[in-house]
Amino acid sequence: MSQVTGTSINRKDGQAKVTGTATYAAEHRIPGLVHGYLVTAPIAHGQITSIDTQEAEAAPGVIALFTHKNSPAVCKPTNNFMTSKIYEARLPLSDEQIYYAGQIIGLVVADTFEQARHAAYLVKVEYASQTPIVEASKATFNQAHSMFGEEMKFEKGDFATGDFAMAIAEADGKITATYTTSTELHAPMEPHAIIAHWQDGENLTIYEPSQWVIGSQRTYAELFGLSVEQVRIVTPFIGGAFGSKAFPWSHAILCAAAARQLQLPLKVVLSRRQMTANAGHRSETKQTISLGANADGSLIAIDHAVKSCTSPVDVFTEPCTGITPAMYATPNLRTRQELAVMNVGVPTFMRAPGENPGLWALESAMDELAWELKIDPVELRLKNETKEHQRQGLPFPAKHFAECLRVGAEQFGWEKRPKQVRSLTRDGKLIGWGMAASSFPALRSAATVTVKLLADGTAHILTSGNDMGTGAYTIVAGIAAEVLGLPVEQVLVEMGDSLLPNGGMAGGSQMTATLVPAVMKACEEVLQTAKAKTAPEAFANLSQSGESIFKATASAAPGDEGKKWAFQSWGAHFCEVTVDEEIARLRVTRWISVMNIGRVMNSKTAASQIRGAVIMGIGQALMEECHFDPNIGYPVVYDLATYHYPSHADIPRIEVTFVGEPDYKFNPAGVRGAGEIGITGVSAAIANAVYHATGKRIRDLPITPDKLL
Repeated sequence: MSQVTGTSINRKDGQAKVTGTATYAAEHRIPGLVHGYLVTAPIAHGQITSIDTQEAEAAPGVIALFTHKNSPAVCKPTNNFMTSKIYEARLPLSDEQIYYAGQIIGLVVADTFEQARHAAYLVKVEYASQTPIVEASKATFNQAHSMFGEEMKFEKGDFATGDFAMAIAEADGKITATYTTSTELHAPMEPHAIIAHWQDGENLTIYEPSQWVIGSQRTYAELFGLSVEQVRIVTPFIGGAFGSKAFPWSHAILCAAAARQLQLPLKVVLSRRQMTANAGHRSETKQTISLGANADGSLIAIDHAVKSCTSPVDVFTEPCTGITPAMYATPNLRTRQELAVMNVGVPTFMRAPGENPGLWALESAMDELAWELKIDPVELRLKNETKEHQRQGLPFPAKHFAECLRVGAEQFGWEKRPKQVRSLTRDGKLIGWGMAASSFPALRSAATVTVKLLADGTAHILTSGNDMGTGAYTIVAGIAAEVLGLPVEQVLVEMGDSLLPNGGMAGGSQMTATLVPAVMKACEEVLQTAKAKTAPEAFANLSQSGESIFKATASAAPGDEGKKWAFQSWGAHFCEVTVDEEIARLRVTRWISVMNIGRVMNSKTAASQIRGAVIMGIGQALMEECHFDPNIGYPVVYDLATYHYPSHADIPRIEVTFVGEPDYKFNPAGVRGAGEIGITGVSAAIANAVYHATGKRIRDLPITPDKLL
């Protein structure tokens, strides 16, 4: 077996993307295609009292106009993940009620996009408006519902017996602080788009960016009373998703329903303005953490309480406390979450949902405790490393968190860090060094893969699992090339089509860990079928046999290992910032990330994933925030110019190192995911560096210039 994995393989899909031959959802060309444009509500709470569509319907090119008065037929789905899942439990155009600004209240269908957009602005609507709740300070919080079957509350030690006051009171060092994050918007390069094409009125083809092809297939089948065989999902390329493209949104459901009624292929693309309200967001959070420790730094207690917000149209809790029991050992631990309903669109999964804001608070608090105890922040984390998941009661295999901390500290030169604030300067600017831990659960699901060896000397790998830019095409080709003994160039990969075998979901950093074991198994089986040890031998046998193809299909799925072990990836970030106090200018000038993700399948794409996540984390730390207009409830940002995020000039060189060993207890490949762990801890590392530079502790994200004055 030749060594391919772990090396730097160029992206299999790279040339198609840079030359423009990669076809995204809105780019498919279908004869007779017509266009839809959404009509949305300008108020956040109330109801429609009248709606006049006459002028719009008479506009040039208009084919149809749908509102709650003539909404196309849709079935109520089970909406339980296993059978089906939609982002908003309320189906589009259900009634005249308005629950958030930007809510879809109509759809215009016309011959061209421009005609549909023009007509949409001719629809006249009157409302009975009520005062919306768009500020968390005015919302009512209650205990959060369970998420994925797990209660959003956990207690152990003195917290469980009611003696929690003693746990903190007897500590030699203690801190209690509240940390907040702002609402963050989903803003992938590719806006949400769909083309719905019905054939013979009974078979539906959907061209849509979907992180879960088979899940979307099942969901659309339920929505329209079809068998899954009657629905095809096509999504070979996704221009960014980060959690916002896993399930159908309301615009997509409405598009498919309208296309069915009209029996015309229909395209709907969200505008950037519509993306701010109709494509999900990460909820703002307010987290209060109390830490107590002995004089030597041993933690006595951790108390972590969280508040986040959801929407009237569905429930989503940003699960910030899920990461806390996995990080640091303590005899007394309590976590709990509360949730409030506001008049906003439904929040949803966004890169490291829960773990990202959760570690912002916990890693900031750990830094504060380190200063309080006069202990090095790295040493404090090393001293309190937990060997088991404290909620699950299961040990971690192949854990190299301590190595991440030590290697990162050595590479960064952490031992030279002055132990006083405001003690480093350069060119008239204050310099600060900060660090934080990083972690994310290792997830995996079932997958099936077909491998074909063809007479032309190529191997074809087929799976519905897809690549949303993370490098799955490349990783699948790499592991297949290694098992088959072929150059990567001779391996062709087809992904992102529900006609192909079920490849699982591209979410939760699980695509690689899910697909690779199935690819390995299918490649081994096709060689057995060919009675060969390598693909070149198989091709020779194929030529002699007179056949045109050797083919094998294999599946791989988790076993009972999750009952024995808690699987988690680990990391550490170290950064340097400069602060120009005269103009309150903060720059990140140096960055080192050290990660333990099990076996590294492709060093180039893995490092790229960490860098991309760090960049996204820098945006969260310094720029990204969405406020809602208190009068009309709309996001005050409305495009990629008003919603701030990093550019190249904001980002330093990001050094990435991988440490550890393959985690063979997790799967046969020993690989864990890399997509999300890189963002966790980033914002805390920056805030901790700002404190070292300025002596000012900032607990509210983003760290905008006004907070540095």
